[in-house]
Amino acid sequence: PGYDLKVTGVDFLKSQNSRLHHTDAYNTKSLVVRRGQAFQIQVNFSRELKATDKLALRFGIGEKPMKPRGSLLSLNPRREPDFSGWQISIIKSSGKECLLSVTSSPSAPVGIYTLNIKTGSNIYKPEDGAVYLLFNPWCKDDVVFLDNEAQRKEYVLNDTGYIYVGSSYSIYNRPWNFGQFEESILDACMYLMDKSNLRLNSRRDAVLVSRAMSALVNANDDSGVLLGNWSGNYDKGTSPSDWMGSVSILQQYYKTKKPVSYGQCWVFAGVLTTVMRCLGIPSRCVSNFNSAHDTDENLRVDIYLNEFGEKLNRMSLDSVWNFHVWNDVWMKRTDLPSGFDGWQAIDSTPQEQSQGIFQCGPCPLKAIRDGDVYLPYDSKFVYAEVNADKVYWVVKKVNGKDKYIKISTETQGIGVNMSTKAVGRDTREDITSEYKFPEGSEEERKSMQKASSFIRPSGMGIRARFAATTAMNDMDPKPEVLRETVSKSGLQLEITNTEVLYPGNPLELAITVKTSTPGSWTINLAGSCQLQSYTGKVEASLGYIKETVKLEGRSEAKVPLKIAADSYMKTLASVEDEVLIHITAIAEVQGTEDKLTKETTMRFEYPPITVQMPETAKLNRDFACSFIFKNKLNVPLDNCKLLVEGLGIFKMATFDQGDVKPGRIIKSEVICTPTRVGEKKIVAKLTSAQVKAISVEKAITITE
Repeated sequence: PGYDLKVTGVDFLKSQNSRLHHTDAYNTKSLVVRRGQAFQIQVNFSRELKATDKLALRFGIGEKPMKPRGSLLSLNPRREPDFSGWQISIIKSSGKECLLSVTSSPSAPVGIYTLNIKTGSNIYKPEDGAVYLLFNPWCKDDVVFLDNEAQRKEYVLNDTGYIYVGSSYSIYNRPWNFGQFEESILDACMYLMDKSNLRLNSRRDAVLVSRAMSALVNANDDSGVLLGNWSGNYDKGTSPSDWMGSVSILQQYYKTKKPVSYGQCWVFAGVLTTVMRCLGIPSRCVSNFNSAHDTDENLRVDIYLNEFGEKLNRMSLDSVWNFHVWNDVWMKRTDLPSGFDGWQAIDSTPQEQSQGIFQCGPCPLKAIRDGDVYLPYDSKFVYAEVNADKVYWVVKKVNGKDKYIKISTETQGIGVNMSTKAVGRDTREDITSEYKFPEGSEEERKSMQKASSFIRPSGMGIRARFAATTAMNDMDPKPEVLRETVSKSGLQLEITNTEVLYPGNPLELAITVKTSTPGSWTINLAGSCQLQSYTGKVEASLGYIKETVKLEGRSEAKVPLKIAADSYMKTLASVEDEVLIHITAIAEVQGTEDKLTKETTMRFEYPPITVQMPETAKLNRDFACSFIFKNKLNVPLDNCKLLVEGLGIFKMATFDQGDVKPGRIIKSEVICTPTRVGEKKIVAKLTSAQVKAISVEKAITITE
């Protein structure tokens, strides 16, 4: 009877544990659990367990697990719990079987642990002894605790979603498959954790983990996941607008361990969302429309126009992007004074270095809103993206020299319509109010004042709107905003399209000039139309108008601006990015100081893709899904490709369709075999030389 106690087998009870830990969707053989929450393990012994037997479950993490370092936890159900915060207990022991419960510390390092079991002098190593430990938004003692089940479903468990792009004038959603549960995505994230060189102790900390991942999702500095490219030439890789989700990017990266080509901001944000949700940190994509970049933190973007209102590329160092996408992650900030818990901004698009590498955040939204821009990390940078002013200059040649004339300052155009996907619904939620107080409110003025004192103590570039209330000398004696409101003529501009903007049709645009005060007004109007990429880079100038408009009192005049199709179709086919239509108008009222600039960005409209498939299907039973597209445009679409993906239904597939003439219908079919139950989404995207952005998604419910 005194013979050695040996372990003969271990059952990780994967299906019951993973259901309770909300990890049953991960496509992996190993056990995946969340920290601070109990999981059960069944151990089989060579004989019955006796009170005198020595038994210890040992969880090790990293290369050489050691007790003093905290990388080896030896849990003995018969001993008092130790200081590690982990707990173990015997639930029941009958015959040779023993059911144990293990609870990790809610602040345990996140990563892959290996279990072995020591009985006396024997050590048993299970053949798949890896246990993945993740952050736990369901555990109130975890810093990422999120006290709302609907939000946890969206921000942690939803593997599909939308990223909002376009322009503030026409926002549209780009379906994106995050795919955090797909094959090898979890391993790719664990590989990134190892690559981050975070010390074991730092892996407990959601702040440091999210900051490190914002650096590793771009390839700068550390040969991370994605190589950014805004050049318009993507021959050596995948064009940023061709991606439909993060899965193929992370799988390719994990397989080759080399950066994947190419990303632009929404791709970086999509991949970072996947990584965060996969590790268990609640995350969402945030689109900021009219995002200010490279402002040297002086809160000012200078925009240079020629006398026709055409934007001059060569002049502008700083820029306004039509949109920029980053991420919010949810966590407590135990490293900051109280009051800054909740959503934090992080950004993996490589724009500028922070502490020597391309990383950004986490930065509390509350700090941005309240103007506390001294708080880590990178709050000045994010603050400028959503709060800068636009200053318009017209460049005229005078005696062969460039002369700069300041036309107007716009204080409310930057950082508008900030968007994310709504919780549990396929609609857009506006979250601008989480980043800033209402324009013109008293709180906003206070926040601005506080921020400016940290951003430019010299008082340079202080926002026009309260230059009047501060004694600082800001080159402009009169605040711009006041001048606009007391304009003599009540001048206003509006830019619209009078016909739908289909590629291949003329662009029918109009500029409406309005006056509202008594008197006769003569207005010099210039308006131009350009094609630009989403970062504001001008790709082509298409045409302009220069007119003099006479108005009496409260009246308006609509001036048409028409662009023929052949003046822009070549550019559309030669640029590999999706381009937007950018219209700028400048108006000056003769004999007064009234000057005004207005710009609007619009996107092209496209015919739709139709998806035909059943509304429900059975697990592991094939069904057919067809994608139909009719080219209703009056131009051919060259080199058409249809890309389709359905998480848990079929792997990504590409159909080459060649050139699709006007009126032609193309149809592709995929045979689908669902491998997971629940509501699943199928996404399709059509790209061609002329058109980059037709996408569609359709949901199907899979039942057992």
